Amino acid sequence: MTAAPALAVDRHASYPDAQIKSILRGVKTIAMVGASTNWNRPSYFAMKYLQDKGYRVIPVNPGPAGQTVLGEKIYASLRDIPDKVDMVDVFRAAEHVPPIAADAIAIGAKILWMQLGVRNDAAAETAESAGLTVIMNRCPKIEYGRLSGELGWHGFNSGVITSKRRKI
Repeated sequence: MTAAPALAVDRHASYPDAQIKSILRGVKTIAMVGASTNWNRPSYFAMKYLQDKGYRVIPVNPGPAGQTVLGEKIYASLRDIPDKVDMVDVFRAAEHVPPIAADAIAIGAKILWMQLGVRNDAAAETAESAGLTVIMNRCPKIEYGRLSGELGWHGFNSGVITSKRRKI
């Protein structure tokens, strides 16, 4: 008899809550690639929410570069940001992620986070090879809300059971 081939483990299919918590606790400055000046876009909501939680969120979008959104100057690219960036949050389609990953590496970011619906395994491999932690197909706004228990306030089953408000 021949042994059945081992199934490949997709380490990006899910992430331990402890890993997500550690990232959200350690990050101070987030560069949001694809941030919008339009108040009804998901990136705008996410940026405002993360700012309200104490993060500095630096918007990156070549179209409105030089303008401001939510009190922050918009930069054309990651490489234009003069300040240290801990995490790059990507609100762009998966095919646009490889050059963003290269820029994240170049500016010394520690985390490359791809938003819901965004997954690029080649870009993830490049970033991980350079020492970055990669999260794909997740939203830091949603993860923060889930892990802090806020989603439960709205009737969502966050998988976190507690009677007390928690801090991330």
